[in-house]
Amino acid sequence: MKLEATTVDIGTSRPLVLLNTIDAAELGAHPIDRVRIEHAGQTTTGIVKRTDELVEAGTVGMTEPLHHVRGTVDVTLAGAPQSVRYVRKKLDDIELEAHELETIVRDIHENRLSDVELSAYVSAVYTNGLSLEETKHLTEAMTDVGKQLSWGHPVVADKHSIGGVAGNCVTPIIVSVVTAAGLTMPKTSSRAVTSPAGTADVMEVFCDVEFSIDEIESIVTETNGCLVWGGGVDLSPVDDEIIRAENPLSVDPAGQLIASVLSKKRSAGSTHVVIDIPYGEGAKVESLVAARELADDFKRVGTHLEVDVTCAITHGTDPIGRGVGPTLEARDVLAVLEGDGPESLRLKSVRLADMLLEHCGVDASATDILESGRALERFTRIVAAQGGDPVVESDDLEPGAESTTIRADRAGVATRVDNRQLCDLARRAGAPLDSRAGLVIHRRVTDSIETGDPLYTIHAETPAKLAEAERLAERLEPVRVRSTADALVERR
Repeated sequence: MKLEATTVDIGTSRPLVLLNTIDAAELGAHPIDRVRIEHAGQTTTGIVKRTDELVEAGTVGMTEPLHHVRGTVDVTLAGAPQSVRYVRKKLDDIELEAHELETIVRDIHENRLSDVELSAYVSAVYTNGLSLEETKHLTEAMTDVGKQLSWGHPVVADKHSIGGVAGNCVTPIIVSVVTAAGLTMPKTSSRAVTSPAGTADVMEVFCDVEFSIDEIESIVTETNGCLVWGGGVDLSPVDDEIIRAENPLSVDPAGQLIASVLSKKRSAGSTHVVIDIPYGEGAKVESLVAARELADDFKRVGTHLEVDVTCAITHGTDPIGRGVGPTLEARDVLAVLEGDGPESLRLKSVRLADMLLEHCGVDASATDILESGRALERFTRIVAAQGGDPVVESDDLEPGAESTTIRADRAGVATRVDNRQLCDLARRAGAPLDSRAGLVIHRRVTDSIETGDPLYTIHAETPAKLAEAERLAERLEPVRVRSTADALVERR
C-alpha cells in the first residue's frame, strides 16, 4: 500500500506507525502488528497503532524514532520478530539458550518489541526466574550491545546496592572516601526502579548526572571518580528499557537484577566490585538464606565476566538514613560528609568503603578519611566537575513545603519500621520525579514512644500529592508501635 509519510509526536521512544482505521482495515493490520516500510531504497519496521483522528486516510504517521522516513512509502504487513517466540517460550518456563537471549536483547535494543511484548518478557522472568546459565548469557548479551569503557588501570573500584531499604544512599559517601584514598571509581548508577530514589536521582539534587563518555573521562581524570547516570552514556542500554517495563509493576527479579548490575559494571570498566545485599522483613531479599544464594550467584556471574565480585550481606529491616526521597537523602549524605548526619548511614558507608578498599588492596581507613574532611573535599570536587555548586551545605537542601507529620496514637515500643511501606508512601508523595518529595523518619526499631510522638513526616511539592500520601498512610502502618508487654511477646 502506497501512503504519504508524516511525522507525529505522541511522546514515545517506540517506533510506532499510526495508520488511519480505513487504511489499517484494507491492509489487514491490527494494533501491535508490524508493518514493513520501504522508502528511498531502504526498509524499516514499525509497530501499528490504529487511529481515526491523528492521521488521515492515505497517510501514515511516523513517531520520533522514524522521523527520518519521508515522502511516499510502501507499507506491507510484516511478521513478529523471532524474539517474540523466545519470550513465549520463557512464559512456558522453558530455559532459553544463549542465542535466544541474545536475540531478545538485540530486539529490545533495536526497539523491535512492543511495550506489551517487553512487559511479557519482564513478567516471564519474574514468574519463572532465570537459571545461572541464562543469567550469564543474558549479562554478556546486555553488555555487548552497548558501549564499554576502559580506564587503563589494573584496579577500578565499584559498588552497588540491590536496594529495597529506605534511605540507603551510601554510594556518594563511599565514592568520596574511595577516590580520596587514590582509587579510580567511575560510578555509573541507575535511576530508581522500585525505590523513591536511586543514586542518580540523589546526585541530580547536587549536579548534572548525564554526560558523554568523553565528559566522564575528563571528570574521572580530574577527580578519580564520578557519580553519573549510566543510561546517558549507552552502557548496557537494554537495561534501561527493561527497567522502564519493570517500573509500573514494581518488580526486580533476581536473575534480571544480576544481569542488570553486572552488565553495567562490566560496561563501565570496573574490575573490583562490592555488592550490598540487604535482607530482612520488608527488604527485597527477606531471608538470610536467599541473600547468601543471591551473593553466590553474583560471584559466579562476576567470575564468568572476569569481574572480581565480593558481597556484603547487611540487615535491611530498618531504614538507613532519616530521609527517603532525592532531596532528603541528599541532605543526609552531605550531613554525614560534614561530620554529622544519621549514625546508621555513616556506619554502613564506612563499613562498605573499608570493604571495598580492602578488596582493592588499599591499606587505608574509611573512618580516618571521613573524619579528616578529605571525603567531603573530594565530594565537592566531583560535584563541581559535574557542573554543581561545590559550596552547598546540608541545611540548604529544603524538602517539599507541603507536609504533614504522622504521630503515635499509643505509647509503647517501635517493633518494626517497614521499608516497603515507607517507600510506597514516598512514591505516592511524588518521589523520585518530584525531587523534594519524600519522608523524614523520626523513629527506629526498639525506640520508646509516647502518645503523640512524631513517627514520620511526609513531604510533597503539591497539596494533591500530599493528600494522596495521607490517604495511603491511613491504610498502612510503616512504624509499628506496640505496648512493652506486646513487644516482648512479638520478639519471642
